Amino acid sequence: MPIEPSLISSLTWFAHIARNRSFTKAATEMEVTRAALSQHLKGLEQRLNVRLLNRTTRDMSLTEEGRRLLDVLQPALTAIERAVAELGEAHAEPSGLIRMSSSRIAARLLIEPHLGELLARYPKLRLELVMDDGFTNIVAEGLDAGLRLGESLDEGVVAVPVTPQLQYAIVGSPAYFERHGKPETPADLMQHNCLAYRFTSSGTIDRWSFTSPGAERRTVVFEPQGNAVFNDDDSMLRAALQGVGLVQHIDLCVRQHLVHGSLIRVLGPWCKPFPGFFLYVPSRAQMPAKIRALMNFLVEKREQFARQTGAAK
Repeated sequence: MPIEPSLISSLTWFAHIARNRSFTKAATEMEVTRAALSQHLKGLEQRLNVRLLNRTTRDMSLTEEGRRLLDVLQPALTAIERAVAELGEAHAEPSGLIRMSSSRIAARLLIEPHLGELLARYPKLRLELVMDDGFTNIVAEGLDAGLRLGESLDEGVVAVPVTPQLQYAIVGSPAYFERHGKPETPADLMQHNCLAYRFTSSGTIDRWSFTSPGAERRTVVFEPQGNAVFNDDDSMLRAALQGVGLVQHIDLCVRQHLVHGSLIRVLGPWCKPFPGFFLYVPSRAQMPAKIRALMNFLVEKREQFARQTGAAK
């Protein structure tokens, strides 16, 4: 049998009184008179034929029946309040500060080229980028969101892809290959000047991982030991453009250089696709309008890039 609307209203009043343990506080919170609340509770107790609160002029406590009823009502009312808040948030104009952790590569690739468009579209937004090449626990650090490669995310985080799948590219300048020739397999890299990247977060050298193009799908891991080491990908890339040596970089980051011919890619069949960059957030529940706006914007850019390149989503 459906519950009458008037009963739902009375149950809501009761829950507010019980949570505040005070008619006065509940009346102030609900912006009604204390007498009106008292009348609602009295009517509910008469309807249910049970006392829900023990009350004197100074104190108030739940009866056993009142506690059982509140234990059932509390999660249901919380869920309703959350749903109502999310509906209101969905129509609110995105505003306020977004503090976002990002690797430098992700920021240069996904945020900096579109920052003007993002802030023009949402003029009440403010964005603070916190650069960190290691994975950041955004909840522990008090941040709103993070940008990282999918392979570096912890299981269980709420994340959405904001690029198609990516590949690492081994690249060098035309002048370099004229002098040293092109490697045909990862084993040939021992004869080349392979420039290294050192992670600032861990201090380790970024190893180059390859998968054989044949049916056996054999994995080969190579540690570059050239005559230069970098902790900044732009500096490393400029060295490759000067013909110093070979570097490994994300294909999306060197795409324009490949198109213009200033860099040449080798060992392409040995570089398998991997999950691209993801935006990760603390929770989907009650997602603020500012975070949803950022997420939708980056997903929109992912779709545009996928259409332009024919890349897999």
